[in-house]
Amino acid sequence: MKIHKEGNKVIRNFLLFLLGINLLVLLINTDKHVAWSVSTVSLLIMLLVIRFFRVPNRNLLMDENSILCPADGKIVAIEETSEDEYFKDKRIQISIFMSIWNVHVNWHPIGGNIKYFKYHPGKYLLAKHPKSSLENERTSIVIEKTKEQAIMVRQIAGAVARRIVTYANIDNTIKQAEQLGIIKFGSRVDVFLPLNTKLNIKLKDKVKAQESVLGFWK
Repeated sequence: MKIHKEGNKVIRNFLLFLLGINLLVLLINTDKHVAWSVSTVSLLIMLLVIRFFRVPNRNLLMDENSILCPADGKIVAIEETSEDEYFKDKRIQISIFMSIWNVHVNWHPIGGNIKYFKYHPGKYLLAKHPKSSLENERTSIVIEKTKEQAIMVRQIAGAVARRIVTYANIDNTIKQAEQLGIIKFGSRVDVFLPLNTKLNIKLKDKVKAQESVLGFWK
């Protein structure tokens, strides 16, 4: 396991902030119990922040016929919906909710060309809220393997997250399971698949990026 590069600055700032608080407590309070309590809480906060930016070692499941899961978390929605931003047609929407305990790095479910990318500023509703997919801060990335095998991945910020990082650039060719980006402090990823996709997951399943298979091309 390693720490994601996007976490370096955040971790450093948190460390300096917590060190400052602990130093201030030592200067103004002579009670050792208070100092130990503040130090313990600071250590737990620091470990939690580091945990947010971990990048685990995974056994990559590379398969041209499969659509891999782009994020760790829990399947909170599987439904037919109208995708009106790019495809302008009916799609299967799969929503993956990332809790504070999940890995927050995202990966490309398929290989192909980046045909579309857009960042949308927005609200910070709870990521489980159905409206978060269209109203929250988010990015939309379309990956096209062929005309018939094209998907959209949408990174969605939640109530805690305030920063989405995406490495997608239009016309870039990417590989399956290559890193897509990270949502700092979490939230949700939606995937929009063709209606004829053979699904491999069900509601409330716990999934892992790069290892779990969302579905197969028909």
